[in-house]
Amino acid sequence: MNTRNKVRWERMFPDELESAFTACPLLYLTYGLCEPHGPQNALGLDALKAHALACHAADEHGGIVAPPDYWHIHEVGQFAHWLEARVGHIERGWMSALPPWQHFKNVCYQIRAADNLGFKAVILLTGHYGANWEDLKTLVALIQPHVGARLHALPDFEANTAGFFGDGTHARDHAGKVETSQLMALEPDCVDLSRLPPDGAPEPQFALGPDFRLSGRREGEAMVKSQVAWLGAKGRELLARHEAEKPAARLRSYDQVEALWRDVVVPKFADFKTMRAVEAPPLPADSPWAANAAYRIWA
Repeated sequence: MNTRNKVRWERMFPDELESAFTACPLLYLTYGLCEPHGPQNALGLDALKAHALACHAADEHGGIVAPPDYWHIHEVGQFAHWLEARVGHIERGWMSALPPWQHFKNVCYQIRAADNLGFKAVILLTGHYGANWEDLKTLVALIQPHVGARLHALPDFEANTAGFFGDGTHARDHAGKVETSQLMALEPDCVDLSRLPPDGAPEPQFALGPDFRLSGRREGEAMVKSQVAWLGAKGRELLARHEAEKPAARLRSYDQVEALWRDVVVPKFADFKTMRAVEAPPLPADSPWAANAAYRIWA
């Protein structure tokens, strides 16, 4: 059996969870969604990548990995305009999309579950880019004073210090040489390069990175190694902070989450980057992404 299954909350027995928690009370919460990532990658790339990275990190450095959250922000604001430009008019995008207010409220409840269980540290790792990862950091900063667990949120590229392809550190892209290489290393069954167009053929729009032909599993493995080391160090840092600060706060009830959302998050939510209006012409009326591009109501 793959030993990384033994850090996955949903695949562990109660005694295994208790043992792992006692050894390292660190939880990984991972995020992504299903969205087009070129013809060569499975649509769940973002969450597949984040969850697999967390499993490798927990297996090597300790901790428990929560079930991945495949429902993430898309189809709204800047994301709708990106889809129009990069994916175009297709009948079905096969996306597991939520609006920002639903996603971030879900995150609050997930943090509550971790804090209520007594985890001392939580790493929130997203494989989905755009402004949502910046908002995730903002959310964590807003609620940290009300939570006992020490929190850190990041996009996976923040931990990617390998610096391959001449890009320097924190290399990132969308379904290009970086993400495709990472997925080749982490979930090889979810990459099929034979689905790519042949050399010289018109390349499909479908959100395909322009440098996808430079992808390689060896480069992906090196990037993953750097990310796993980074996550292990961050986990130890958060646990040390908890030990030094000895926070007394604990988020226990649903009522506390609702109050936190209402009193702490909502007053700042209009300033979240995923909630800002896009300064661009409206999408064409026949665009499949037009319906949710200009949203105004949330709660």
